[in-house]
Amino acid sequence: MKFSVSSSELLKRLQIAGGAIGSNPVLPILEDFLFTISNNRLRIAATDLETSITTEIEVMADADGSIAVPAKILLETLKALPQQPITFNINTENFGIEITSAYGKYKLAGEDGQDFPNLPQPESVDSLKIPGAALEHGISKTIFAASNDELRPAMTGVYFQVDFDKLILVATDAHKLVKYTFNEVSGEASTSFIVPKKALNLLKGALPENEEVTLSFNSANAFFSFGDTELICRLIDARYPDYNAVIPADNPNLLSLNRADFQNSLKRIAIYANKTTNQVILNIQENSLTVSAQDLDFSNEATEQLACTYDGDSLTIGFNAKFLVEMLGVLEADEVKMELSTPTRAGILLPAEPTEGEEILMLVMPVMLSN
Repeated sequence: MKFSVSSSELLKRLQIAGGAIGSNPVLPILEDFLFTISNNRLRIAATDLETSITTEIEVMADADGSIAVPAKILLETLKALPQQPITFNINTENFGIEITSAYGKYKLAGEDGQDFPNLPQPESVDSLKIPGAALEHGISKTIFAASNDELRPAMTGVYFQVDFDKLILVATDAHKLVKYTFNEVSGEASTSFIVPKKALNLLKGALPENEEVTLSFNSANAFFSFGDTELICRLIDARYPDYNAVIPADNPNLLSLNRADFQNSLKRIAIYANKTTNQVILNIQENSLTVSAQDLDFSNEATEQLACTYDGDSLTIGFNAKFLVEMLGVLEADEVKMELSTPTRAGILLPAEPTEGEEILMLVMPVMLSN
């Protein structure tokens, strides 16, 4: 079996698929790409048994067939080659691979493509269509809030709530929560599932700006298809916490201020905060916000004052500066508002002006003030 392909086009496809290969695979063949040729199209597949990526590219081939190719050596070879046509010559009896470039020949040992695990197929699925840019936006704005705590598996992913023409993404680690709603999807299902973080990070890097993504799902897997690429991931089999129950409904105190000024102030003040709690204290009076922090162990202390608009009772509340800085970095609005009630209840962070077609709500738990 022999085929020719552009080295740079192949490298681009391999880099997309290669993200699915795990660092410590349970089977040696999972360190390989599966190449399957059919009708002059090369389908590349990679998997860690939880997340799989397939992508296709046009080639010039003399026969159909499949071969498992060691990923690391192939990627390193292609990265070191300038853009040019290359030819793969595959011995179907011993699975030896010979790559020919303008510079010379490279031989490596492949494996039987038949031994590669079968990837899940989209059976009994519901589907919806989402613009690629919107999905990328939603993932970027929520994934940072997902938990790393393996003892709470449900929180280590992003919760997808599909409601016909509306998609809600939620992520939380019990200290912060982000809820992102996108209103322009076309689907015929109402359901929910949890997508693992690894799959979403890979998806975010591969999503096209101007293409529509088809999201299909059943009780076990989600399938994200766009262009010639498909990402398949096993869903997290756990019950997601009732996030609506933790979003406070009555927040009479409303603080509005410039997002960049607030974020930069927090970054500076956080340098002086206790390194364990990262606690900064917001002292909010009418049209004046004082941001302060102290680390008693080292006698470090800092205070800054910011102009703001505030409607409500005077309030002193503590937050983890790291969480606030991260959340403000994800919001794109020039002005933000915080809805607050008491020093012991969660604060809600929102863009001052909503964006058409989408809504974003961020919640951050307070750090208790030490007397």
